[in-house]
Amino acid sequence: THCSQTSRPCLTMARMVAKIGALALAATQAWGAEQHVIAQGQMNPIRKVVTLLQSMQKKVTEEGESEKELFDKFMCYCTSGKGDLAKSIADADAKVPAVGSDITVGEEKLEQAKGDLAGAQTDRATAKEAMAQAAGIREKEAAAFGAAKAEDDINIAAIAKAVAALEKGTAGSFLQTETAQVIRNLANNDK
Repeated sequence: THCSQTSRPCLTMARMVAKIGALALAATQAWGAEQHVIAQGQMNPIRKVVTLLQSMQKKVTEEGESEKELFDKFMCYCTSGKGDLAKSIADADAKVPAVGSDITVGEEKLEQAKGDLAGAQTDRATAKEAMAQAAGIREKEAAAFGAAKAEDDINIAAIAKAVAALEKGTAGSFLQTETAQVIRNLANNDK
């Protein structure tokens, strides 16, 4: 593309680039022409000069065209680059409020999540404490049940022996046994 607008800093820069390129090209051409003449050996001196001038003219023309093309590209970049840069800055400025609100929303969600986490940790600690208390109560109740069951098992065994003795008809001797003593204690405790 070709840009018709120019700016003074861009023109100065483009001219400097063109001059440096021209000097480099001229040095390369002169060296190439000298090598060409040496390769031809003994040539007519006038022909040598004409050949050298023709080759320099060709190279200078090519350099001029490439420099013009580079200059045009550089100038187009200088003029359009400023507009592109201004547009990207304006787009970024337009995005700043949206990004700021997104950050604010994210921070609020983070604070809410931290609060929820703290509440959940408190609830968990409370639940662990309640479970520990319930386990302690169950252990006490299990111990009390074990003691009561052992006593009840002894009483049931004593009653079973008493019934067996009564069925045999040895009622008199039964009252003097340990089993009869357990049954008396049991009857006295119920009163």
